[in-house]
Amino acid sequence: MVKAYLEIILTIDGLDRAGVTAVYTLYKEPFLQTVKGALSNDLLTHIDDVQVLHGFDSVENAQEYLMSDLFNKDVVTSLRPYLKGLPNIKIYSVT
Repeated sequence: MVKAYLEIILTIDGLDRAGVTAVYTLYKEPFLQTVKGALSNDLLTHIDDVQVLHGFDSVENAQEYLMSDLFNKDVVTSLRPYLKGLPNIKIYSVT
């Protein structure tokens, strides 16, 4: 059962949605298979931004993912060419 959501909103140019979607697709399964407590991963696309919504079994595991090599070295590095500004990152607890 999902107990926490990690929401990451990325501002991008509309034409870059395909690139961001490709990065999401590349790392979706490794995220679900290797990240402690990962339960779901969804990509919501809009003309101005994309939102990645990660489901976790705890807030602590969501916080740990933000410190992981998968997130910082792989995902962030791959997304960098598409970003317009800093991402908006929030962790929500499910009550």
